[in-house]
Amino acid sequence: MKKIVMSTLCMIFLLFLSAGVWANSNDQDINLYDTDNQIPPYTVLRGIITYVGPYEEDTEHQFYLGRQDFRVRITSKGKFYGKEFELENVKMGHPLYDLDLRVGQRVLLYAELSGDEIINIGIQSYARDYYIYILVGIFVVVLLLIGGLKGFKALITLTIMGIVIILGLLPLILKGYNPLILAISFSSLIAVLTLFIIGGVNNKSLAATFGVIGGLIVAGALAVIFGKVAHLTGFSSEEAQMLSFIDEAIKIDIQGLLFAGIIIGTLGAVLDVGMSVASSMAEIQNSLPEIKPVALLKAGMNVGRDIMGTMVNTLILAYTGSSLPLLLIFRAYETSYDRIINMDLIATEVVRSIVGSLGLILTIPLTASFYILLISKGKRG
Repeated sequence: MKKIVMSTLCMIFLLFLSAGVWANSNDQDINLYDTDNQIPPYTVLRGIITYVGPYEEDTEHQFYLGRQDFRVRITSKGKFYGKEFELENVKMGHPLYDLDLRVGQRVLLYAELSGDEIINIGIQSYARDYYIYILVGIFVVVLLLIGGLKGFKALITLTIMGIVIILGLLPLILKGYNPLILAISFSSLIAVLTLFIIGGVNNKSLAATFGVIGGLIVAGALAVIFGKVAHLTGFSSEEAQMLSFIDEAIKIDIQGLLFAGIIIGTLGAVLDVGMSVASSMAEIQNSLPEIKPVALLKAGMNVGRDIMGTMVNTLILAYTGSSLPLLLIFRAYETSYDRIINMDLIATEVVRSIVGSLGLILTIPLTASFYILLISKGKRG
């Protein structure tokens, strides 16, 4: 039985992966510029600061406060490796645009090319990925030290999830396929792979899978219904608006993309709840083999209620935290409640939070009920 289930899962994963490879193979490079070739080709290079001059204030210029000279050496491998350039760092008095440079700092450079020569070069941003990789390394080490084999399995499922989303979900959405259907399908695939890899092929994982997929379907249905009646456009974020300027993204259903984002954002919490409820019921059954199904169902629901009390807060607080600057603006300008609650951006976040929470809550009875059905069927068999 386990071999059949694992073989089926591998076939489904390969099917989804093949769809993603097909979508990627037919994609053209996205061109953010006009096709009249008036903008010279460019590349992004890595560099390291080798010298930083003194900062000089400029009280006469109206667009910036001051400037400083600095020298950067290119560290990207290739024909430009080792070349040094003397550039100017202009400060505008805004933390988003100002760069505090120091010797030894890693940066990204924007270089315009003419053939094999750099005709114009400037600093683009800090090279933040180096520190991100360090943080990822700490995460992996801690996960393996504390989680052991389970932590290693979690790392595998995390990698698979990234592959599925990057190679499968995103290219198919760019090709114009329904984002909501894709989100539910790929989220279900991620849920199945995650639960069976971590929990093994058993009633616990099977019940959690059914419960999670059921919760996702309910969340998706509620997102569509209330998103439609509330006239949520999906253009409440700057990123969604930027998609309008990409030729390949014109055929994307932006409202459907909003619903897809709700499903994917809910998946993590729903997976947590589904596996927690199923695992607790399995442990209770192992400790008390003679426990009646009704008592086991009640115990599973009690565990689920405890989890629900904290997970719902976690989900809503996560969405609230991402909107904190906007909420402060409303507070500072004393914007009326009627205006705030009817804004597309706020209504979107409210629907996102509540729909995700409802999917999470309904996962609890679905998982508990499916577990009882599975063990009852096993006893009758």
